[in-house]
Amino acid sequence: MRRHLARLLTVLAVLAAAFATPGMASGVTSGTAASGTASGTASGTASGTARAADEWNPPAHLAQPLNEVWNHVSSTYPDLYGFRNYGWDQVMANRGTVNYCVRWESDAPVSAALRDRIHAALKKQFGKWMSAMVVNGKGHNAWPYTTVPVSIVGWAVKNRSTLQWTDDSVDIYSGVLDGGGAPQCAPDCGRFFHQDGNYSTCPGGAARHYDQSLWLTKGFQGGAGGDWGQRVGQEYFTGALGQENIHIYLHEVGHTFGLDDFYDWSPTGQCCFLMKAGSATQITEFDTWMLRDFWRHLKGRYGL
Repeated sequence: MRRHLARLLTVLAVLAAAFATPGMASGVTSGTAASGTASGTASGTASGTARAADEWNPPAHLAQPLNEVWNHVSSTYPDLYGFRNYGWDQVMANRGTVNYCVRWESDAPVSAALRDRIHAALKKQFGKWMSAMVVNGKGHNAWPYTTVPVSIVGWAVKNRSTLQWTDDSVDIYSGVLDGGGAPQCAPDCGRFFHQDGNYSTCPGGAARHYDQSLWLTKGFQGGAGGDWGQRVGQEYFTGALGQENIHIYLHEVGHTFGLDDFYDWSPTGQCCFLMKAGSATQITEFDTWMLRDFWRHLKGRYGL
């Protein structure tokens, strides 16, 4: 299901896709019309795009397929510029960082060592997309960050005994369940629920809020991703901790930053890239330039 279809089902996305049990195929992105902190003006978007175009220099062989992709996005996303909770918005709101919560929807025990390996893998994999925005030691096209540190601030489980550590390195949410009975971190601390940045009811305050969830579900096949985070199988993710690229997770992070699926078409000359599920297992040159293209069309909303 494409991102724009999911967003037409706003209420279902909020109650079921993001923090219940989506039961959706790879590539679902959810969001609401109220997402974000403020709505950009048409003039701001246009002037931002014009400024960005001055620095737009993709390889010649990618110019046509990139234009095709953006034309497709522009014609199929119902609220492309009004939506305000892309991964871009989250990083910018945090001034260059991202906070995660891990939703452990499994009865498999988690040792401190496994927890730390999951944290390390999450940081490394997320960093691959952020590295794609850096060229010769500086952010591409006025992207203001050369690194985007990831902090894991919480774990959610049904039963506290599943987590076999006693330190207080992360907040633990035990028995906090969504409408589908899956464990979740406190909604009071989640950006999905508080896109105005007001975390006054979060026990740990703004510093302990989470922007996205890494949702690891026992027996889950494929993946889902959106502004709320990414969902993949618990067995898949833990089994891939030693891999260079955890490609299903990487694909879903692409959706968090607004990138589309390519189930029924391929841009000219492009057969194999990460966002075309099943055709690549790492971020390719084309994925990199699609990410940069999304940024250049959005950066005007930040005055860049």
